[in-house]
Amino acid sequence: MIKGNLTGRIGRLAGDSRPERVLVAASFVNRVGNGLFNAASALYFTLVVGLPAVQVGAALTIAGVIGLCAGIPGGHLADRRGARTIMMSALAVQAVSMAALVLVESWAALTIIATVDQIAAAAGGAAWGALVVRVGGERPALFRAKLRTFVNLGVVLGTVGAGLALAANTRGAYVTLILGNAASFALCAVLLLLLPRYPVLAAPPQQRRWPVLADRPFLAFTALYGAMGLQYPVVSLLLPIWISEHTEAPRWMVAALFAVNSLFCVLMQTGIGSRIETPHDGGLAFRTAGLLFLVSCPMMALAAYTPVWAAAGLVLAAIFVHSLGEVWESSAAFALGFGLAPDHAQGQYQGVFGLGFSAGQALAPAILTTVVLGLGTTGWLLLAVFFAALGAVGPSLARWGMRTRPQPGVAAEVTG
Repeated sequence: MIKGNLTGRIGRLAGDSRPERVLVAASFVNRVGNGLFNAASALYFTLVVGLPAVQVGAALTIAGVIGLCAGIPGGHLADRRGARTIMMSALAVQAVSMAALVLVESWAALTIIATVDQIAAAAGGAAWGALVVRVGGERPALFRAKLRTFVNLGVVLGTVGAGLALAANTRGAYVTLILGNAASFALCAVLLLLLPRYPVLAAPPQQRRWPVLADRPFLAFTALYGAMGLQYPVVSLLLPIWISEHTEAPRWMVAALFAVNSLFCVLMQTGIGSRIETPHDGGLAFRTAGLLFLVSCPMMALAAYTPVWAAAGLVLAAIFVHSLGEVWESSAAFALGFGLAPDHAQGQYQGVFGLGFSAGQALAPAILTTVVLGLGTTGWLLLAVFFAALGAVGPSLARWGMRTRPQPGVAAEVTG
């Protein structure tokens, strides 16, 4: 009886319908694989394959830049051919390309295979966004919050598995991680077969082929979200360097902060995200996120001026506030990124949205390490004000976006 109740609770947490549970399971499997690979990929190519770190970085940069260009056409293809079909095709390509990485022995081979993988990832990411909208049903915000909860949990579990392989530090262990990620792509594609074939939604008559490129409110939010995305490398890149070079906090805090950040996001995402449903809600949530980052960044900076255990406590408190901001920010992205996009063009809209976020992530390391670290405490304070200023634009941008959406009566007249 207890087992049955537990199973039922897990099932409700994972989704209210079969398609929701299928998509949650698929995303969880995929993210476990990502966690396995991401934590150890660079070490495999440098320590096992023997490629210089500079060559590995160059190959992955080239692949990432070329891959960025595939999101928009991939999303448009998902709108016209079906998001499930494009997503499954992209996953199949990624499964093959990931498995092929174990055969890499040269920089050229790594560059080619990684580029194929990134093109498929960008196209698949746009299709995935469109698929989430179709599966989300009447409570899309609640479903997206649950989905992100399981995504975070999958990354955590995958990272733990990667840690075991890193401890072994053998070629076999690294190869197992890579093939495990390849298997996760294949299993994710198989799981998507359990989803219904959602019909393609027809575009309104006389609508331009690429409506997203003329949607100024959406493009503006894409730029804002890409800039606000600097908050992710704050935890993964900036803070670890700050802790090790400028504070008295013990080095193990670097590992602990990743676990704390992921755990907080898993625990808080559904509770907060389920309440942020409309673009109006999203604008307010974006502002709240900016204010939370305004608090967390100075706390991180102050850790450099406190004794060892006070520094550790201050960093943990800062991570809690920062993680809370991350949840509000991601919820705002769901509400505005999906809410401003028309149903028939979700794929191309998510392709543009993903392009903006990825561009921000590509620029983030250079900005954070040169500007923030270069200016020290002043850099942290400027970063905090930057986040708050971005967030403050959220409510007015949401109002602008809603004013420029087709009204129901107008839409009916156009399609009638």
